[in-house]
Amino acid sequence: MRKLMILGATGSIGNSTLAVVEKNPHAFEVFALAANTNVKKMIILCMKWQPRFAAMSDDHAARQLRSTLQQQGVKTQVFSGIDGLSSLASHSDVDTVMAAVVGAVGLIPTMAAIKSGKRILLANKEALVMSGQFFIDAVHRYGAKLLPIDSEHNAIFQCLPASIQSQLGICDLESEGVSKILLTGSGGPFRHSKIDVLSTVTPAQAIAHPNWVMGPKVSVDSATMMNKGLEYIEARWLFNAKREQLDVLIHPQSIIHSMVQYRDGSVMVQMGHPDMNTPIAYSMAYPQRIDAGVKAIDFTSVGEFSFLKPDFKRYPCLKLAIDACYAGQAVTTTLNATNEIAVDAFLRGIIGFTQIAEMNDAVLQQSIFEEPSSIECLLDIDTEARLMAKKWLYRIAR
Repeated sequence: MRKLMILGATGSIGNSTLAVVEKNPHAFEVFALAANTNVKKMIILCMKWQPRFAAMSDDHAARQLRSTLQQQGVKTQVFSGIDGLSSLASHSDVDTVMAAVVGAVGLIPTMAAIKSGKRILLANKEALVMSGQFFIDAVHRYGAKLLPIDSEHNAIFQCLPASIQSQLGICDLESEGVSKILLTGSGGPFRHSKIDVLSTVTPAQAIAHPNWVMGPKVSVDSATMMNKGLEYIEARWLFNAKREQLDVLIHPQSIIHSMVQYRDGSVMVQMGHPDMNTPIAYSMAYPQRIDAGVKAIDFTSVGEFSFLKPDFKRYPCLKLAIDACYAGQAVTTTLNATNEIAVDAFLRGIIGFTQIAEMNDAVLQQSIFEEPSSIECLLDIDTEARLMAKKWLYRIAR
């Protein structure tokens, strides 16, 4: 039985992870749960799963959780802060860590798990977007096992030979006969909208994803296709891909989750309903397969598959991310941090939908980049980018 620690237990990935555990109670023990600030949800989870430990990155939230659990007679021990999350992620009794805390806050505890040689189920985009080279180097230095959770990267992983699966980040695609990785995306809810009306898009419209059920931030990123840009950066690091080996393709049906082309003309695809339980279950049990609670596709009712080339005029955020990908960790860290501020400002009604890309581009243009020498340097770059983004917001809001 694998002892599981979930970083991001109250989010959508955490929910899906626990749903898979519920389907396979013989295979997994929920050893520890961690989240940012959602105390109400965490109380419910701790009362249901009775984990040995819990942690909240926010100290006030941790105090609230600790007090309530004590009143309810729940014996779960509560930790707080980034140090608390890191302590649990590296706990000697934990063998598998679901890294699903959204944002840069998840980077440090995920690195702590890597340095403890854990099995890392990676759903936190920022870990690779911000610290790709540091992250991959640490995985191999400390003997951690890395398994991608994003449906696209998980699909690519499934379509690759075992020789590449065991050497993520340092593999040689060409020597294994791989000619190209095709990263698919739905195109979001505005793929057919006129470009000149996108400036009037509301947050409610942007988070109404046609295929996937996701949180507000990820849903907005899907609408701008920044999520695909961030996944492009992740794929570059996970599969050690050169620019000519990696493409993005819009697939509105979200049934084909990504594809791998081989030298001999073969194309391997991974298909399934747009349900995160599938890649989560695959990674949790790898190399075995377990019940994910997801029905198989009925091909007689699927209809036609269609594919489109992304239009960078419609999706300028995607172009920014692709260009940033091979420009270094300082650039991708700056873009990621700025985008978090921009999306939050859009969701709060401070800026318009098209201003997300404008803000991302403006901060990149104003920044002076120097490659970081450590994770601490990356975090400094992240902080500086957020300050610049907030200054940009202040100027346009005056």
